[in-house]
Amino acid sequence: MSSETNFNKEVIEEVNFESFKELMHDEFINRTAPSGSNGSDSMWNTFFNILKPAFPDLSVEIFDQIAEEDKVTTRKAIIGTHLGNLFGINPTGKKIKIDVIDIVRIKDGKYIEHWGINTLQSVLAELKSA
Repeated sequence: MSSETNFNKEVIEEVNFESFKELMHDEFINRTAPSGSNGSDSMWNTFFNILKPAFPDLSVEIFDQIAEEDKVTTRKAIIGTHLGNLFGINPTGKKIKIDVIDIVRIKDGKYIEHWGINTLQSVLAELKSA
């Protein structure tokens, strides 16, 4: 199983901190971090403190994955049911889908750099209007 597959299953879906630590390089940089911190702690916070509590049934569906040299690009969707508070939005019970495209650079079998785009802002707007 590749690092990217492990990350999607064990970190995003299962929120397994041991797997997260094993997959993250000490020098990891998130090039598209939404806030001030661009280290691995901000990425863990996103899954553990924000997404999983809001979407306890969170799952990842991978559509495409391409690896070349030290980079892996993945087109995927994060899917779940809005059953917990999300950025002040009370649970709606709505099924959501966050479309994601990630590029990860791997060094020594671990994530060292990440770039990504996603549709979380659109999902938030949809939930606010529900």
